[in-house]
This record gives sequence, structure tokens and C-alpha cells, in this order.
Amino acid sequence: MSVIKAENIKFIYGTGTSFEKTALDDVSFEIEEGEFVGIIGHTGSGKSTLVQLLNGLLRPTEGAIYLNGRDIWEKPKKIREIRFKVGMVFQYPEYQLFEETVYKDISFGPKNMGLGVDEIDKRVRSAARFVGIPESRLICSPFELSGGEKRRAAIAGVIAMDPDVLILDEPTAGLDPLGRDALLSQIADYHSVRKNTVLLVSHSMEDIARTADRVLVMSQGKKFMFDTTKSVFSKGEELEEIGLRVPQITKIMQLLRKEGIDVDSTVLTVEQGFNEIRRYAADRLNL
Repeated sequence: MSVIKAENIKFIYGTGTSFEKTALDDVSFEIEEGEFVGIIGHTGSGKSTLVQLLNGLLRPTEGAIYLNGRDIWEKPKKIREIRFKVGMVFQYPEYQLFEETVYKDISFGPKNMGLGVDEIDKRVRSAARFVGIPESRLICSPFELSGGEKRRAAIAGVIAMDPDVLILDEPTAGLDPLGRDALLSQIADYHSVRKNTVLLVSHSMEDIARTADRVLVMSQGKKFMFDTTKSVFSKGEELEEIGLRVPQITKIMQLLRKEGIDVDSTVLTVEQGFNEIRRYAADRLNL
């Protein structure tokens, strides 16, 4: 059974006003338990609105969102419980840090879940380890942390709630390449160990290619494509028509293929591209 199901979702901002705008129109899809799904689309395509609907921060104008087979708005007064189960990490989450210490910030969500002291402590320390924050930093003020550490602390606060679904909206935005790579690796490790469902919204096709099992492509408020990562990025021309691009290494391999060089044009990472070119060279030299 799917963990998340969107059924004919429509969302309109400013309904009944002169500013009325349809952000999503008749969007349907299902996400299976344990999947790592990337969500991409041009600015204004509806990505952020969609994930806020999945988290229960917004309510669909039409259609329904199901979590483990139940409409999340079946009991509106209990929508807060949905937000514990579908954890959301917003873009630049470090701006939401506010407690006296990193420990208290990470424990904020578990406390609001009504957990006991021992369970909260266990979750805080476990979440900190997942994102690479040393225990010695837990007693520091969050404002003493570096930019990358603040980002990881904010993500740890959501992980500590142990959500069934973790949604990350542009988690690597503004980080340098080393910080981005480190954070992506930690998210991938978390997914591998926790075995839960992760949704990653990103403008970086390289980030999506490295991590996602499947990719949901949004365009002008509609589902444009939803398929395996390799299949989606094999459709470079279709993506370019809606203002997106394939990962740079995939584009290079596709150009080589057009020039008659017999390489796999669906590779997604630099490492895969290197191995493919090495294979091609070895075949040519009969090694």
C-alpha cells in the first residue's frame, strides 16, 4: 500500500478574490513506503504548494491527500498529528532556530509530541548523530554554529520526531559544494538506515540524480512526469521544453552518443560517467 496518495488535487490561492490563482490542478500520484522521491520543476510550478499540502499545512481546494490509506483531513482537529508523521524541513531551516541550546532546539518537536524525558533524550542524540553534530555541540547556542551546522541542527529537529515521511525543501540551498555533498550523504545515510520515505525538493538536478529512486516533475501546476530517475533524465528534450535540464554528466553522455560514441547516455553521476568512458576506452583498446 502507498504511504502517500494524492488524488485529483487542486489548490487555489485567494479564492473568490481578484488575486485568485490556481497553483495546482488535478494532480494525482502515489508514493510507496521507503521510496526516495525527488520533486523538480521550474519556479512557480507548484512544488512548494504541493509539499505543504502533503504535510497538512495547506488544505486542498479539491481532491484529497491520503497518508497510509486515510484522508489526512478526515479529522481536521487532529491535523497536528499528521505534521508529526510527515515532517517538513523548509528552505533555510536554520532561520527557525530559537532555543537557548542546540539540544533544546532539537528536542522541541519530541516535547510537543508529549514524549517522556528519556525518549526525548534518546531521539535528540540519535538525530544529532545522523546529521553529524557532535554531542559536545549540543550544549552550545545554535547561534554559535556555522551555517552548515545550523542547517544540520534544524534538520535534526525534524528527524527527532521520527516521521514516517521526511520532506526536505531545497535543503542544500546556499551551501558550498563540500557542505552540500556532506548534507546529501547524511540524508542518504538516514534514509538507508531508517528505511522511511523521503521527498527531496531541489533545483539541482545533480542532487536529485544522486539520491532519488523516482522523480516527480511539476510544470505549471500539473504533474508533467513521474517515473524512475533514469527514465526521467533520459527525456532531456522534454525537460528542456519546460525549462529544466538533465544533470551535466548526463547531457555530456547524450552528446557523445549523438556523435556516434557507444556509451550509456542514461548515466546520472560523474562516477558513473567516468566508469562508462573507461569501459568504452577499454573496449576500443581490447583491454
